[in-house]
Amino acid sequence: MLRVTDIHTAYGQSEALHGISFDAMPNETIAIMGRNGMGKTTLFKTLMGVLPSKSGRITIDDNDITKDESFRRVAKGLAYVPQGRMIFPTLTVEENIQTGLENARVRSIPDEIYSLFPVLFEMKRRKGGNLSGGQQQQLAIARALVTNPKVLLLDEPTEGIQPSIIKDIARALNEIRRMKGITIIVSEQVLSFAMDVADRLFVIEGGRLVHETSRADTDVSRIKQYLSV
Repeated sequence: MLRVTDIHTAYGQSEALHGISFDAMPNETIAIMGRNGMGKTTLFKTLMGVLPSKSGRITIDDNDITKDESFRRVAKGLAYVPQGRMIFPTLTVEENIQTGLENARVRSIPDEIYSLFPVLFEMKRRKGGNLSGGQQQQLAIARALVTNPKVLLLDEPTEGIQPSIIKDIARALNEIRRMKGITIIVSEQVLSFAMDVADRLFVIEGGRLVHETSRADTDVSRIKQYLSV
C-alpha cells in the first residue's frame, strides 16, 4: 500500500535522511521508533510532501506520488496528523472535523467517527482550543480519517498525553484498522504504545533505518537502548 524507496531529504546542504526504504502492507500498522532529532518528523514531512526529497521514490497503491504536492497526495489516499496536532483552536470540534471534508461530495461527518471517539460527539460544539491534549489528538485523527485515507501517518501521537488517554488512542487505532483496513504509520518514542498497535517496528537513527522487527520477535531491551539518551 505504501512503498518508500531510497529516500534522501536535505535541509539546504545538510542531508537529514540517508536512503530510507520500507514497505507497508494493506491493513498493517508500522511504528517508526527513535529519539528526538533522529529523523522521524523529517521522514513524515517528506512522505506528505511538506519537504521535498532529493531523490528516491514514494508510491501509494502503486501510484507514484514522489513529485506531487501535499494536496494531491491527500487526494491519492495519504492523510497526516502532524506532531503537535495542529487543530484549529477557534473552530468547534465539529468545524475542525469538517475541514477534512473540504473536497468530499458529502459534507456531513460520518457516524463512525463519533463512534470511534465518543468524547468528540459530547464536545462537538466546544472550541478546539478548549480541549485537553488527548482530546485534541483524537480530534486531529478524526479530521484525518474523514478524508478516507488508504494510509494514515501519525507523528508522535502520544506526545504530552496522559497514560490513560494513550490507551484510548491505541484502542481507537486498532479499531480504525479493523473497520477500515487502512495502513497506519506512527512515529513514536513510547514503546508500550508501539507494542499495542504495531505489527512491525523500525528504529530510525541519524536519518537511517537501523533495525526492523515484527512485534512477536521484538527484543524490548534492544529497542529501549536505541531510545535511551
